[in-house]
Amino acid sequence: MSKFAAFITEKKIDTRRVIAASTKLESLQPGDRAIRLAKRKSKKSEDKKEAAGTPVKPRSGRPVTQRAIDAALAGKAISGPQKTRILRAVNHILEQKKAGAVELKTLF
Repeated sequence: MSKFAAFITEKKIDTRRVIAASTKLESLQPGDRAIRLAKRKSKKSEDKKEAAGTPVKPRSGRPVTQRAIDAALAGKAISGPQKTRILRAVNHILEQKKAGAVELKTLF
């Protein structure tokens, strides 16, 4: 049993809920599309100056899949971005349950 599987069963979190939370959190919003458009336009323009201020990172648009959840439950290797997406979804669910957020080391 992997650390992720033990944590999920201990906190009584359904994997379908993790997938649904991830879909909600990672879906592209109009602001994210605007950031991507501005980035594309800045690449096409002739002067390649960076935008003033700190660049804002948009959402990925790629939620956690059932395959990734199954791999995490089995203890198989999954990529770093997938681990981060699972962590964000689990922390969102724990926030709804009025529980404290966890770190990546706790899950994997």
